Amino acid sequence: MAGFGDIPAGLARQRPSAWAKGAPRTAASASRLQEISDFGANPGALRMLAYAPPGLAPGAPLVVVLHGCTQTADAYESHAGWTKLADRDRFAVLYPEQKRSNNPQGCFNWFLSADTARGLGETRSIREMIDTAITTFSSDRGRVFVTGLSAGGAMASALLADYPEVFAGGAIIAGLPCGAAASMGEAFEAMSRPAERSAAELGDRVRAASTHKGPWPKISIWHGGADSTVVPRNAEALARQWTDVHGVALEDFREETTGTHRRRVWSVAGQEVVELTTIPGMGHGTPLDGAEGERKGPFMLDVGLSSTRRIAAFWGVSKPHAAASPATRPAALKPSASAPREAVNPRSTPRPAAAAARPEAPPPSFDVGSVISRALKAAGLMK
Repeated sequence: MAGFGDIPAGLARQRPSAWAKGAPRTAASASRLQEISDFGANPGALRMLAYAPPGLAPGAPLVVVLHGCTQTADAYESHAGWTKLADRDRFAVLYPEQKRSNNPQGCFNWFLSADTARGLGETRSIREMIDTAITTFSSDRGRVFVTGLSAGGAMASALLADYPEVFAGGAIIAGLPCGAAASMGEAFEAMSRPAERSAAELGDRVRAASTHKGPWPKISIWHGGADSTVVPRNAEALARQWTDVHGVALEDFREETTGTHRRRVWSVAGQEVVELTTIPGMGHGTPLDGAEGERKGPFMLDVGLSSTRRIAAFWGVSKPHAAASPATRPAALKPSASAPREAVNPRSTPRPAAAAARPEAPPPSFDVGSVISRALKAAGLMK
């Protein structure tokens, strides 16, 4: 299969293209996901798992879901409930999965340029998967969306910048802006002590990733107010980045509150283009609602609010949430010295979350040699 743009000669590792599906998963978890073993060039050496409801009509949306560190596609799916929602609202779901041979903690390598530049590495592999899924499920090319948690959220940021023409919308959960780090050391720094950058500088990082001039994907941002793994200033930086890309003033938003949850929304010509939902007291993870059948687990947090369903509704691929509309009130955002900063989730396993979440066990040590060799292989400088 031909590549998808801007691939420097000699850097992309090619694999034969094929459309054959793999056999259904037979794991003890009774996964609903099916592996598609060959999907074109795979320079990032990722796995492709997918799901489509039986009898799905042509022209349905496609949602790409990226797991976090230490997670797998099956694990994330079993808690977040995207396939259950796909059954109800009729769309296909694509789950790229990291291999431990690429990253010991199962994190997407969102901070390596060899894996995040347009036409290279892991973002290229995911782009190939998307094209395969669209063909396999006869999906609507105009309704492709991507969401991710933590390292997956940071990789979603990279995908949205690399291939904005592919996506109608994105959602970044406990993640970081595009271009937040270019090395492992910068990644850890960005997660906990993000540098101060202007909205224009952040927006330029998206614009520089491709030659795309618009229209741009609509963006949903979710973050826990007590997240000590990827600090909340990252969510503010994401809002600054994407409001700048969409050409809307950061202070020009409306605010909605439901209980303690705060949602800010930015619109262009009456259309919502960026939203930021902050959940006070929540640590590092994906916000879920057990009443909707979603299950809590490591970095999967039952806070009585389903980000899965709200994100899908924001994109327009799902029915609106059944709850009563929250009270709305206008507000003005006045950035302060401690507000919007950028950060990104590191390549290693997320550190334990704050007390509001049930943290996972501390990760194993970080394999620096693996990072270096992985980058060299992706650049074609090492076999």
